[in-house]
Amino acid sequence: MTNCVATWEVALSDGVHKIEFEHGTTTGKRVVYVDGKEEIRKKWMFKLVGKETFYVGTAKTKATINIDAVSGFAYEYTLEINGESLKQYMEKRSKTTNTWVLQLDGEDFRVVLDKNTMDVWCNGKIMKTEGEFVDDGVETHFHFGNHDCYIKAVSSGKPKEGIIHTLIVDNREIPQIS
Repeated sequence: MTNCVATWEVALSDGVHKIEFEHGTTTGKRVVYVDGKEEIRKKWMFKLVGKETFYVGTAKTKATINIDAVSGFAYEYTLEINGESLKQYMEKRSKTTNTWVLQLDGEDFRVVLDKNTMDVWCNGKIMKTEGEFVDDGVETHFHFGNHDCYIKAVSSGKPKEGIIHTLIVDNREIPQIS
């Protein structure tokens, strides 16, 4: 990568994706890499500003790199995810997902609960789950390897806090990352 001008990390349900952008400011060349794989390559572009749209992750989330002239031959590069700035998208996403990172049997796991769909993702794969109503809420059960796991959803008792989700693996509570 010779003219890498911008790099972003985007956390989606299926994992954290690295987006890199090359921009040849004299030739207009544009190259987009997602997780090291080339997604877009345009060799000669007479218009040096504009947009490049592509898709990221298993769910094919729409991403757009905006190229704007700042002054002279200086450029600004911004990333949009699903039509929102990366910052807005991540703030919104933090309200609709819970994420836990843990290590089991020497292997790293990243578990994501999408609160809108109640889908559970583990290391980029959607998990087969089974819901169970219990006295104080709902438990969503799933397995990875020979480990029993569930996400417990209970009311906080406070309208502004809503429902509290807790990951339990082998009867051990796993702290959530913020």
